[in-house]
Amino acid sequence: MAEIIPFAALRPRPELAAQICELPYDVMSSDEARALAADNPLSFLHVSKPEIDLPPGTDVHAPEVYAKGRENFEKLIAGGLLRQDDAPRFYLYRQIMGAHHQTGLVAAASCEDYLRAIIKKHEFTRPDKEDDRVRHIETLNSQTGPVFLACRARLALDELFARKTSETPDIDFTAADGVRHTSWVIGDQETIQAIQGEFASIPCLYVADGHHRTAAAARVYQSRNGGGHSGHFLSVIFPHNQLQILPYNRVLRDLNRHTPEQLLAKLEAIFVITPGNGGLPGEARQLRLYLSGRWHALQFRPQFTGIGGADGLDVSLLQNLVLGPVFCIEDPRTSNRISFTGGIRGTAELEKMVNSGGYACAFSLFPTSMDDLMSVADAGGIMPPKSTWFEPKLRDAMFCHMI
Repeated sequence: MAEIIPFAALRPRPELAAQICELPYDVMSSDEARALAADNPLSFLHVSKPEIDLPPGTDVHAPEVYAKGRENFEKLIAGGLLRQDDAPRFYLYRQIMGAHHQTGLVAAASCEDYLRAIIKKHEFTRPDKEDDRVRHIETLNSQTGPVFLACRARLALDELFARKTSETPDIDFTAADGVRHTSWVIGDQETIQAIQGEFASIPCLYVADGHHRTAAAARVYQSRNGGGHSGHFLSVIFPHNQLQILPYNRVLRDLNRHTPEQLLAKLEAIFVITPGNGGLPGEARQLRLYLSGRWHALQFRPQFTGIGGADGLDVSLLQNLVLGPVFCIEDPRTSNRISFTGGIRGTAELEKMVNSGGYACAFSLFPTSMDDLMSVADAGGIMPPKSTWFEPKLRDAMFCHMI
C-alpha cells in the first residue's frame, strides 16, 4: 500500500508567494529564466536555475552553479521570505487554469515505495538529468520541486478535500500566465490520520511528471542510508480524473534526404492522408503533419491500430512506424535531429519553428490519456520519451521538503 506522511514544509510568506513561486526548472531555457527573473530578486529561478546569476555561457552543471543556488536559497530563508512550519502537516494545493480545476494532496511520499514499484513510473530517465537533480538536492539539503503523482480517485478523499477547500486558503495568487494557485494547511491529527487511512488502502501511485526528481530523491535516500528526512520526497498527489494531459509534439530538423513528395509517398503506406484543417487532431490514432507550409491530416491505417499496451499508443506508433524507419531516428532521447514541444505552446509554435527554416516538418499529436498511462504503468511498460505534457505545471517553492 502507498505510504505518505505529513512534513513541516518550508513555504513562502503568503503576500510574497506570487513573486517567489516559479515554474519548474525544466520547462524553460536559461535565457528564458534570466529574462523572467531579471526584475525580480525574489524569483525562485535564482535557486532552481542559478546559472542566471552567473555570466552567460556558464556550464549549468558547474560546481559554482549549484553553490550559487544554495546561496540564494539560504538568503530567502535567512530573510524570512521562506519559513518552515513548526510541525508536520499535510497541505492541499489547488490550481485553476481557465475552466480546468485540480486539487492535490501535498505530502512526503516514500522512496522505498518508488524503489519497490508501489510508486509506478512510465518513462526511462537519463543519467545526466538524474545526476543534476541529485546534486541540486544534496547541495540545498532540500527538495524544492515537487513530484507530480496521481492516484485513482476516491470519493472519501474528494469529499474531505471539498470540505477543506471551502475554508479560507493560506496562500492564493494568480501567476502571470493566468493560472491560479491556492493552498490550505491540514494540521489537525484527526484529519491527518483519516487521509493516511485512505491512502493505506490505495495499492499504488503513479508518477505523472517528475521522473528525474523521483529517481534523484531515491538515490539521495540510498546514499544517505535513510538519514534525516531523505527517506521521503516532496510530492503532490492528484486524483487521476482531475488531470489534464496535453499533446507532446515532435519537430524534425530534416527529412532524412527525402523530398516532401517522397516523404508523403512513404507515409501513404502507413496513413490515409487528406488535407488538414489546422494542426489539431480530433481523436486518437490521428496525427497532423506540417510540411512545406501546409497541414496534412494523417489517419493510421487499420492494420496498425490493433496493438495493445505501450506499443499501441500514438506516440509509440509514430516512433516505431515513422520516426525510426522513415527518418532513421532510432533513439529520440539522444538524437539531435528531433525536438519536442509541449502542447501548451499550441500548433502555431510548430508552424513558426518549421517556417523559420530551422526545422523541416512537425507532427502534431492527440494527447495520451490518463487511463492509457496507468494501464501501461500497471503492466510494467515504458512509454517513449516525451509522451505526456501535464498542465498546469506545479510551482516550485510553494512547498519545500527539508531533508
